[in-house]
Amino acid sequence: MAEARLGFCYITEVHPTPEATEALLKRIAFIRETHYGGFYDFTADLAKADTAYTNIALGAHTDNTYFTDPAGLQAFHLLSHTDGEGGTSLLVDGFKAAEDLLKEDKEAYNLLATVNVHAHASGNDGISIQPYRGFPVLEHDVETGALLRVRWNVADRSSIELPLSEVGKWYAAARKFDAILKRKQNEYWEQLKPGTVLVFDNWRVLHGRSSFTGKRRICGGYVNRDDWISRFKMLHFGRQTVLGKLASG
Repeated sequence: MAEARLGFCYITEVHPTPEATEALLKRIAFIRETHYGGFYDFTADLAKADTAYTNIALGAHTDNTYFTDPAGLQAFHLLSHTDGEGGTSLLVDGFKAAEDLLKEDKEAYNLLATVNVHAHASGNDGISIQPYRGFPVLEHDVETGALLRVRWNVADRSSIELPLSEVGKWYAAARKFDAILKRKQNEYWEQLKPGTVLVFDNWRVLHGRSSFTGKRRICGGYVNRDDWISRFKMLHFGRQTVLGKLASG
């Protein structure tokens, strides 16, 4: 699976309908239910209080920073785009951007890797979803020290766990990371088209889009990380090999 190695992949020759796309995602794993529903199918009609439901440009970001456990995979399928243009999809490798930041400014990297940031989703009536605690932008595995997950979404960001006199240091580090994310060599732009589904690792790959005109219909969904990793291991290693390693970890 290319998303395990590169962070994203395209699945071609998918019939451009919600039904075919939903069936494809269910072959990977269970579709995750959120306050937006499960499988989504939407246009820029502001049906939900979220910028995804508009036609404005969206900068590179990860989804679900307001969840303790953000979705592992996300999928988009452009079903149609009529009477307009634009809406080119943007992908940025967050791990590569973090690596660049570490090389260029270790202090800034350490701030984004250690200072907890709070997030929330409170745009819809009756909803204010927040993780049980703040998490750093760059989360690392406690055992190996390896970068595990990137949490970056300006629209969902809340408070920073620093004294007011020190918050400026965090924002200075965040501006450096943001500038790296926006470097042309770190941006991958591609126009989605009906029949091709984009699937990407939401823990690693940031996504966005250019503004657009006309009517654009997109469908897709989220898949939990544990679910798709389970499917990946079973397909690539086999049940016996996977179960045989349980005793040794």
